[in-house]
Amino acid sequence: MISRQQLIQQIKQKKTFLCVGLDTDVDKIPEFLKEYPDPAFEFNKRIIDATKDLCIAYKPNAAFYESRGMKGLQSLISTYEYLPKDCLSIIDAKRGDIGNTSDNYAKAFFNEDVTGMGFDAITVTPYMGNDSVTPYLKYDGKWVIILALTSSVGSKDFQYLNTGEGYLYETVIQKANTWAGVDRLMFVVGATKSTEFTNIRQYAPDNFLLVPGVGAQGGSLEEVCKYGITKDCGLIVNASRSIIYASNGEDFAEAARAEALSLQQQMQAELEKAGVI
Repeated sequence: MISRQQLIQQIKQKKTFLCVGLDTDVDKIPEFLKEYPDPAFEFNKRIIDATKDLCIAYKPNAAFYESRGMKGLQSLISTYEYLPKDCLSIIDAKRGDIGNTSDNYAKAFFNEDVTGMGFDAITVTPYMGNDSVTPYLKYDGKWVIILALTSSVGSKDFQYLNTGEGYLYETVIQKANTWAGVDRLMFVVGATKSTEFTNIRQYAPDNFLLVPGVGAQGGSLEEVCKYGITKDCGLIVNASRSIIYASNGEDFAEAARAEALSLQQQMQAELEKAGVI
């Protein structure tokens, strides 16, 4: 398990707040890997080996594994087992149910003795309220990362609804922060919403924010940092496609490292500018 203090320490030591998203699509990986018994895991393994000193987190997206049935599940378990123990392991599952269903989702991704997976954190959709989040908080030391404001076009359908006391996403952040502290809760905020970070920091001044959308989706790292960085950094910026699919040839791992290194260097500059390191 990775605590808040350990996460901050990793950021300072590695001079980065990069999360590598393992959205591994077997139709997109290099052809030569398909000769291996588990092509998806072989791909992930080489990506991890190439980037583990440049990032502080990895985030497999559950959909890319679950869609492949038992083979995909085994790839996910093998990937979890291979992840560096000093990096935060996030399962991007976006679960959003209640009661026994949530209990079992939590068990699936947090109870390593039962399922072979004991991720440090999980993404959760909070729109069924407290009951959709608290089952995950029963696991000591585990993080719950709540969807707050996404980069998607459809974010305006619900997240920007006016409740009479502000936008719905603001209510979600305020309410969720009554369920647990900054050592257990993070929020997902899309990089393309960078100007909203100042507003979000009013309600979540010390929470870490998981920020997808930098890179292939067009989000600006500089803008995200301008409005969202804190004295402890407070940001985990995810990049998936721009790193893992930087090349489709036999040099894919080297290309992934080059892309991750470029982001790490930009992040180091932002950390220095903010006085974090």
